[in-house]
Amino acid sequence: MSFQVFGLPVSRGVAIGRAVLVASSRVDVAHYFIDEERVEAEVMRLRSARDAVASELSTLQRELPAEAPAELSALLDVHLMLLHDETLTGATKHWIHERHYNAEWALSAQLEVLARQFDEMEDEYLRERKADLEQVVERLLRAMARGPASSFAPAPGGRPRDFAGEDPLVLVANDIAPADMLQFKRSVFTGFITDVGGKTSHTAIVARSMDIPAVVGAREASRIIRQDDWIVIDGDAGIVIVDPSPIVLEEYRFRQRQSDLGRERLSRLRHTPAVTLDGERVELLANIEMPGDAIAALEAGAVGVGLFRSEFLFMNRQGELPGEDEQFEAYRAAVEAMNGLPVTIRTVDIGADKPLDRMSANELRHEHALNPALGLRAIRWSLSEPGMFRQQLRAILRASAFGKVRLLIPMVAHLSEARLTLETLTRARQQLIEAGKAFTDIEVGAMIEVPASALTLPAFLRYFDFVSIGTNDLIQYTLAIDRADEAVAHLYDPWHPAVLGLLARVIAQARAAGKHVSVCGEMAGDPEFTELLLAMGLRSLSMHPSRIASIKERVLRTDARRWAQQLERILAADEPEAECRRAAQLLLSGRADSSQNEQ
Repeated sequence: MSFQVFGLPVSRGVAIGRAVLVASSRVDVAHYFIDEERVEAEVMRLRSARDAVASELSTLQRELPAEAPAELSALLDVHLMLLHDETLTGATKHWIHERHYNAEWALSAQLEVLARQFDEMEDEYLRERKADLEQVVERLLRAMARGPASSFAPAPGGRPRDFAGEDPLVLVANDIAPADMLQFKRSVFTGFITDVGGKTSHTAIVARSMDIPAVVGAREASRIIRQDDWIVIDGDAGIVIVDPSPIVLEEYRFRQRQSDLGRERLSRLRHTPAVTLDGERVELLANIEMPGDAIAALEAGAVGVGLFRSEFLFMNRQGELPGEDEQFEAYRAAVEAMNGLPVTIRTVDIGADKPLDRMSANELRHEHALNPALGLRAIRWSLSEPGMFRQQLRAILRASAFGKVRLLIPMVAHLSEARLTLETLTRARQQLIEAGKAFTDIEVGAMIEVPASALTLPAFLRYFDFVSIGTNDLIQYTLAIDRADEAVAHLYDPWHPAVLGLLARVIAQARAAGKHVSVCGEMAGDPEFTELLLAMGLRSLSMHPSRIASIKERVLRTDARRWAQQLERILAADEPEAECRRAAQLLLSGRADSSQNEQ
């Protein structure tokens, strides 16, 4: 029976495929695909975990004190029974053999199937046994975490093979951790659906960067959609259609074909210079997360990397941080791949929605912060871990010997942070000189994503060579909106007059000081803002490679000089978005009139 689920449209287009559910768990679960030759080894990991848990439970039962209530022994019997039930471990092997899930993912997938069966039972006692099942699965997951790790988990940046067969797959989850997204973005999924999240949640950003449809904030989607249901994701309307009728399916397949034709048309602009109608050259850069992404940046026509998010090198590592040499090799690979074009490397931005797999003792004190977005993150975290920070700075400096490298510092809010960062950089340089390792001078920039730095920019410009505006966090902090919280997602507004006022102020002040300024947040890759940003004087935008063609098309159609004449009125309006649309219509009609006069 067909039904619809509604959420927030965060990445345009249509996706059609079978649902793959990623169940939420109290235990962190890795999700990745395995090769055919590794299937039996992964089944053995599951079997070893089951045997270990069975031994634990049997030992507990034998060592129960005589005065222990009989119910406790009976409860352990239930857990042992569930542990050996074929509907749990036997069916879990099916997910490993058929879908090539790793053992942890297969186990959590089967838990989701069985949990729904328990929820539908009429007998209250049987329904309550779901908690016992969850406890058994949690024990199995912990046993696998304690045991030998899978030797074939994909390395960061690896590309899993497609084991989906003929059917495309869409991912359905309560939420998707950034570490999982790092794997999924190189995987087989054609769309994402999550229960939670807003338009700039990490899932939404990655979906847009991959240019695949996504709906977030869909509330109970992961509970009412079942494994292998046929799904249509309408990324334009924010609608998920489950088990669509043949007529609806054909309509959406037609829309898919139209989208593919549009992408093909845009791809022809790949090597066309980005120059406005009035002759202003615009720098279109790429945001990347791993060294291998640099190839896609070049293929998309990027003239450099405006943001290398180095924190993704720190994820999916079971808490072990990458050493200096490993980081250096990653940065050097990206720099060399760009063939002399500039690469801007942001120091690690850990915290908020991007936690590490395992926290240090220093971080544990902040694990339960009421609002992690306002806690120990980005440059604050780096400065609190000076050894780690110097290590990263040395690696970045060493990579500068192989191409043009720029250093970007995230979330600077205090001048003391700027001074301490530059002092740390000076010490890192001295350490490299003493070690006899090559490096060159690099430009150092600040990310402007906190209102405090935007409002006191002239002071920061005395310390930094350039600035890059991170609009995602700037909007979040300006409007006091948690961008990952679907309950307030509707209040996240890039068109808010305060946000646009800060943007215009930062761009104007940086240009007046002769300092390079760019935007690397989501607004840079959104065509709705291209003309307005150009009107503000911005000439450098950094975005995911998949967005470059559509932004370039917009740049080629824009007269930046004439748009600048409309800027004051747009910024003064109560509803800047509506005023911007009126300006677009005015300029379009003006061009039409001038064309008619020329004829």
